[in-house]
Order: sequence, then structure tokens, then C-alpha cells
Amino acid sequence: MATLFIPYCLMETRKRFSKCNLISILGVVTVFFIYLSLDGKLDSWHPVTHSGIPSPSRPYHVAYPEDYKFIMDDTETCKNRTPFLVLMVPVAPSNVAARDVIRTTWGNETVVLGQLVETLFILGMPGGANAEQEQEMLKEENRQHHDLIQSNFQDSYHNLTIKTMVMLEWLSEHCTGASYAMKIDSDMLLNVQNLIKLLLNPSTAKQNYMTGLVWWHSPVLRNPYRKFYMPRYVFAEPEYPPYPLGMAYIMSLDLPGKILSVSPQIEPIYIEDAYLGMCLKHLGISPTDPAEKTMFIVNPRHPLSSCSLSKVIAMTTTSISQMKYYYRKIRSSEANC
Repeated sequence: MATLFIPYCLMETRKRFSKCNLISILGVVTVFFIYLSLDGKLDSWHPVTHSGIPSPSRPYHVAYPEDYKFIMDDTETCKNRTPFLVLMVPVAPSNVAARDVIRTTWGNETVVLGQLVETLFILGMPGGANAEQEQEMLKEENRQHHDLIQSNFQDSYHNLTIKTMVMLEWLSEHCTGASYAMKIDSDMLLNVQNLIKLLLNPSTAKQNYMTGLVWWHSPVLRNPYRKFYMPRYVFAEPEYPPYPLGMAYIMSLDLPGKILSVSPQIEPIYIEDAYLGMCLKHLGISPTDPAEKTMFIVNPRHPLSSCSLSKVIAMTTTSISQMKYYYRKIRSSEANC
């Protein structure tokens, strides 16, 4: 009896196991088809907050173009003197430390290989409980340095597209006599001499030129819970047009006006470098890869070798002390192969 019972139990167990497997498979398939049916509907469901990040209560919106005004702009750059290169550094109003370290390192280099270089900081309005006090401190800082360009939009991470377009407005209005501009983040180390060498190279274009670390096939993220989620109704293509990463890119100074001329035809997105790529595509202009990939480094392996440091144009740093350390190496004879 026992010998008959054991196979019978095994048969029943196998049947129940097979049934469970079948139910599990059907469940997975059902969930998959539900996901497919909802894919796209999530786009219309998922809105954004005031800062440009999706949230469940508002439609996707980036507040550009608007009638923004420059409320701090007394620099002599491109007004009383015309530089070869203008370095534009977007920075948070409160980040005085970043501005100060740049002023004492690569931002202090004004004549390089015979070319005039000027550094400016671009920022919006401070927010929070101490906004008025912070604004007064910015005014005092600018009275000392005369290198702040401030517009009256709210400065925040998700208003970077606004900050970028306001930067282009300022360049287009004031700096058409200059040759090049570079947008560079405040946590970047810049080797100004290597940059000027690149721009003086006869093979470097003087018009329709934009270079940096170019992203060629950047996928559009459709998951509403990802940081750079993008609804289909805002941007339908599966990939963004090629664009240089926003950490540091160079442009000839015919481009700001051209980009501004087509921007009203393109819905802004809060991913500012991808938005520039969309504008360039509309213009029929493609960004240019740098001559060497080592010129722009987004995630350097520290400590960077002296040989690598001698070739770099711009790279991300993790602290003020690290930026100072690498800058001293660049300026000394240590940075060589």
C-alpha cells in the first residue's frame, strides 16, 4: 500500500507543481500585456513639479521662453573689451566657495598663448528663507569682482535649461565679436592652455562648431520613476539627437543666436544638454567629437596620472581641494608624458 501511495503522491505533487507553473506563467504574461497597454498612457498620466521633475498633479512644463531680465550685468567682458574666449560658469547663488576657487585657479588665466580669456558666472535668483540676505551678498560679491551675470528666474537644478538659454541670450547680445565660448560647470578642472591650443588649431571650425564629450545615441527614458524620465508627448523619438554633455562644451559664437532663433519651434525639456542637441538637429548642425577622447573626462580615475593630466581639457573633480591639487600639477612641469 505504501509503495502505491508514494508514486500517487508524487504524481499529485507534479500536477500541482505544473499547475502552479502554468498559473505563474499566465500571470507574468498578463502583467506584461498590461504594461504594454499602459506604456504611453503613463506619459499622459505623469506630470512635473514646478522644478521640472515629474509628479502626479501637474502637466509637463519648462518655463522657457519667458521675458527674463538681467538684473546684474556690469562686467566689461564683451562690452569694453573683446576676448577670444569667454568661459561661462553656471553656478548656484549660494556657491561662493566654487566661484572663489575658480577665481584663484583656471578662472584667473586671462592671457593664454597670446589670446584674451575671460571668465563669468551665470546665476538666477536665490530662494528660501534667506533669499534677500543672499541677494545682498551677491551684490557685494559682484561689486568686488564684476563677474556675475544674474537673471530673474528661480535658480534650481531643474531650471538648468532656463539658465542655459539665458546664457545664450547674453552671449548673443554682447559677444558676437568674440570667437568662442565655453560653458563649464563649477566642479570642473579646466586646462586653459590645452583648450586654447585646440581652438587655435587650423582644423578647428570657426562657425557651426560645438564640441565636448558627445553623446551619440542617448536613449530617452520612459520609466516615470527614473530621474530623467521624458513623456512621449514631449519628445516622441526613442533617442535624443547627439549632444555634448553639459559638464563642459565649447561653441563658436555664431551658434548662440542660431540656437535662439530655432528654440521657439522646439518644446523645451529640463535636460538642458539634450535640448541643445534638439536645437542643433533643427539647424542641421552636428556636434564634433574632440580630437582625443582624453580631452574631456566625466568620471576620472583618481589620482589621474601626470600623462593623462597633460592631455586633458576638462574633467570632473570631487572637491575644491582636489581641483586645487590638479591645477597646481597642470601649472607645474609635473603634468607631462
